[in-house]
Amino acid sequence: MFFLVLNILLAISNLKAEELELYDNDDFIKAKVVKVVDGDTIIVKIPETNFNGKDKIFKDLTFKVRLIGIDTPESRKNSRARRQAKKLDTTVRVVLYLGRKAKEFTEEQLLLEKRGRKKIYKTVYLEFDKDPQDWYGRLLAYVWLPDGRMLNEMLICEGYAFPLSIKPNTKYKNEFFKCYEDAVMENKGLWKEN
Repeated sequence: MFFLVLNILLAISNLKAEELELYDNDDFIKAKVVKVVDGDTIIVKIPETNFNGKDKIFKDLTFKVRLIGIDTPESRKNSRARRQAKKLDTTVRVVLYLGRKAKEFTEEQLLLEKRGRKKIYKTVYLEFDKDPQDWYGRLLAYVWLPDGRMLNEMLICEGYAFPLSIKPNTKYKNEFFKCYEDAVMENKGLWKEN
C-alpha cells in the first residue's frame, strides 16, 4: 500500500513539473477559471501580471475570455441565436439546445470539482495571438489545460464548435479546419445530434 501511495505522489509531482516546464515562458499567462459563460467564452482571474514590462504588478484581475478560432452555438436567446438559426436553417430552440451542449462540454473540461452548488474550476494558461483583445473588451486567447491540451482545439475536434477564422488571429487556423472536417465526417458532438 505504501508503494502505491508513493507512486501516485510521484506521478502527481511529475505532472506538476511537466506543467511548469510546458508553460514556463512569456507566451502564456496563468489564469484561474471562475465561470463558464458559454461554449466559447469563460471568465478568468489572473493572479498576478504586469503590463508592457513595467515594474507595477497587478493582482487578481478578472477578464472575460473569448476562445480564438472557434464559434459555438449560442446558449442564451438573443439576436445572435436568431442569426445562427437562420444561417443553419433551423430554429432558435435547436440553436439554444446545441449551445447548451457546447457549454456543457466546455464546463466538463474545465471543472475541477463541485462543492454543493459551488463549482471549482481549473487553472489554465492563456496564449494570445496578434490581437489580444476584441472591441467588446474581451481577451482573445487560446486556452491551454494543465495537461497540455488546447481547449479551443478540443471543442472543434470533438464536434462542439465551428472554426471561426478572423484575421489577424489565425495561428491555428489550418489545424482547426482539419479538426472540424474530421468531426463532421465522424459524426462527433453536435454533428451526431442531427
